[in-house]
Amino acid sequence: MTTLDIDNINVTAFDPMPSPDDILALQPLPTHAAEVVRNSRDVLRQILDGRDHRLFVVVGPCSIHDPVAGLDYARRLRALAEEVRETLYLVMRVYFEKPRTTTGWKGYINDPDMDDSFHVDQGMSKARRFLLELAELGLPAGTEALDPIAPQYLGDLISWTAIGARTTESQTHREISSGLSTPVGFKNGTSGDVGIAVNAIVSASRPHSFLGINGQGRTAIVRTRGNRYGHLVLRGGDGRPNYDTVSVQIAEQALSKAGLPANIVIDCSHANSYKKHEWQPLVMADVVNQVRLGNRSLVGMMIESNLVAGNQAIPEDLSQLRYGCSVTDACVDWPTTEQMIRSAAGLLREVLPGRSR
Repeated sequence: MTTLDIDNINVTAFDPMPSPDDILALQPLPTHAAEVVRNSRDVLRQILDGRDHRLFVVVGPCSIHDPVAGLDYARRLRALAEEVRETLYLVMRVYFEKPRTTTGWKGYINDPDMDDSFHVDQGMSKARRFLLELAELGLPAGTEALDPIAPQYLGDLISWTAIGARTTESQTHREISSGLSTPVGFKNGTSGDVGIAVNAIVSASRPHSFLGINGQGRTAIVRTRGNRYGHLVLRGGDGRPNYDTVSVQIAEQALSKAGLPANIVIDCSHANSYKKHEWQPLVMADVVNQVRLGNRSLVGMMIESNLVAGNQAIPEDLSQLRYGCSVTDACVDWPTTEQMIRSAAGLLREVLPGRSR
């Protein structure tokens, strides 16, 4: 009996994909790079536990599309991280997957050649190579968990994970987060609803069992112990910001009511800056001022930043791409990034060591 007329009727192919073990064998994690990941995760946990007085800042391109420009940015960020390390802990934003509202480029893993050829196997391998080079530089990486099997390929190189506004309500992503080895920041929903993210943090802190893959690429029942380092990321919603003092206090109350630590990260981009990249410094300045005035729940910030300001459409002739300019959300440029981070470090240098959390 055949099921050809009822099964997979909209599937055109099942192309083979190397298993996680196959890709990890070709691109293993060196011992010193593993130490970078291990140590950076520990620092982030200490910040969330209130044992490290610093704030962490996840800063970098909206998405990685050119690894050469990405590493150029990373080298600059590494030097800046060393400069402000007593006050701010910098994590490079390394997003390879982009959720789309309708259609569009889905990111470096899905379409590394940016021509709708969708060489996902090559994209995964190239993404791992980029993360390895970042770890070799001594720079921690933060990314968004979107595809449920990608962590098996890349998870050993990630120090901080975000669950986006479109997926925070997803049971699949809450289950994945419960098993991730990194702290996980859950963004409020696109509507601005903080309750969605609070529920996600609670869910991810519990054990789960769900379908996934193992290192050999075989379907497996994944059983997790729960992740107690979930925290809230305020990114605004429904066209309005929520980084102001009142919004932060409302978020604190929601976390307290759920029995969760008051750990809040402010995303300086997206609805918090009305999607105007040039307003990100204003958001960051407000957050810094809240900390200076005594806020104890704000533990970090996110900045969308690149070498060049703004963004660009993907041209048919890829040679026309502007070097270091985002192809997704608009970003602040490198000089602005330096100014934002140095200013924050200077204003917080004397304040953070005495902050009780």
